[in-house]
Amino acid sequence: MSTKKMISFNLSTIKILNTTIHNLTMKQTIERVDNAIVQNKQLHHVVVNAGKMVAMQKDPQLRESVNSSDIINADGQAVVWASKFLGKPLEERVAGIDLMHNLVTLAYKKNYKIFLLGAKEEVVGNVAKIYAKKYNRDLIAGYRNGYFTREQEPEIARQIAASGAQMLFVAITSPIKENFLYNHREILKEINFVMGVGGSFDVVAGVTKRAPLWMQNAGLEWFYRFAQEPKRMWKRYLVGNSKFIYLVLKEKLKGA
Repeated sequence: MSTKKMISFNLSTIKILNTTIHNLTMKQTIERVDNAIVQNKQLHHVVVNAGKMVAMQKDPQLRESVNSSDIINADGQAVVWASKFLGKPLEERVAGIDLMHNLVTLAYKKNYKIFLLGAKEEVVGNVAKIYAKKYNRDLIAGYRNGYFTREQEPEIARQIAASGAQMLFVAITSPIKENFLYNHREILKEINFVMGVGGSFDVVAGVTKRAPLWMQNAGLEWFYRFAQEPKRMWKRYLVGNSKFIYLVLKEKLKGA
């Protein structure tokens, strides 16, 4: 089996709150993923939103995991707004769930295989069934739920590496997924494309609903999510977003 080489290319980047973000459109991101697979190289992808960027300020391991990724897209509309406010405008928001949908379609068209890791057993199983029915069974190299101990991680990483998948989608909460992917990057080097997708499996499986398009475009997707699960999400969104605004304002004043 050939060993994948880490992909290398020059990308336009900006930096906000000690976070590197690549200035890429959705189309450009997909092209780079496809090129990595065609060239038999590896590309590690991550998305950032306001909450994750706030968490990175006090979590050096998460910050290292994110900033060492090959492509870092702005998942949250708040990040795009902040980039414009700070005079470092990003081309567009590249939402993780939209990118995943587009890449699964790409995998089907190009005969690539995907591995699904994360969520509850019934959820990830349903996602695998949905994709197998929509596309074909050969698309799915394997899947596993996201509930495991730290001691189990190396074996799980080895199972994924041996699955024959070109793409790995990880639906586990931050910072667990970023740290899992970073800590086991050597084992997973045989996978061409690695991406954390947050709660995307729940959306695909119909467990949670995504905000209407007008709310997505207005940057209110976070509020729609909060309205569905207020007890679980209030701290992440209300407190996290407030801290993000404060930190962005602080950075603006510092650069003034």
